[in-house]
Amino acid sequence: MPSQSFQFGTVGSPISNPKKPGGSLGGVYRIKSLGLSALELGWVQSVRVGETTCAAIKKAVGETGVLLSIHAPYYINLNASGEEWPKSRKRLMDAAHYGYLAGATEIIFHPGGYQGRDPDEVLPIAIDRLAGCVAELRNATNPVTLRPETMGKSGQLGKLQETLEMAKEINGVQPCLDFSHIHARAGDGSMNSYTEWMQVIELYEKALGEEALHRLSCHLSGIVYSAKGERHHVVMKESDFKLEELFKALKVSGCKGRILCESPNLEEDALLFQKTWKKISGG
Repeated sequence: MPSQSFQFGTVGSPISNPKKPGGSLGGVYRIKSLGLSALELGWVQSVRVGETTCAAIKKAVGETGVLLSIHAPYYINLNASGEEWPKSRKRLMDAAHYGYLAGATEIIFHPGGYQGRDPDEVLPIAIDRLAGCVAELRNATNPVTLRPETMGKSGQLGKLQETLEMAKEINGVQPCLDFSHIHARAGDGSMNSYTEWMQVIELYEKALGEEALHRLSCHLSGIVYSAKGERHHVVMKESDFKLEELFKALKVSGCKGRILCESPNLEEDALLFQKTWKKISGG
């Protein structure tokens, strides 16, 4: 990993991606030319790539040094019914298989919903199913890290504590910290101060150890929310999110890793995040 403590980039290819080579391949090169260093390919509808395309992406990753991750399809639910679970599982496993062939080291996914069930009843089901996925990947000598994302709505599986519990129970699973979702899920404007972010980081370290703070994978954007949580993403300047409060907490705690932008203006906010981090961190 490059020497800078956090690597910045976008979730999905930059808006300014050229037409040629375009797509995921062009996205890798465009990230590099923008002065960013990480890219999360958004395979959010389905996994529709072949081995030839993956090999080309992996070559570009090797040439540029861009850190690659994959956002798996949205339609994954670790709490799916018995009939639906095999479909959800295949989406996650396909993302992991082809992501690894493309040079990705991390697979980000939405863990699903409670479906009207008690969250305490849902979490053990999710852990058991996720453990089975990791075991199959390791048997196939696939080393990718699966990262369930912290989710922004109260009815979604993916509270911070739930993702930490998944990671504690399964070697090969780590959370994807979506800071904007954590802020939005509270629904009342909280989870937006230095003190509150320090509490999140301390909880993370207590659950997973200090070393885990050095390989964070994070999402960030402006966000609009209601009392029920996330409504939609916006550019950072249109949000009440206090970026410098978060970055001060990350700096003081010695955190490292990746921060990927999901704002509608993608690379513009990604570059803003990188600039703000350099100011806060002195790097």
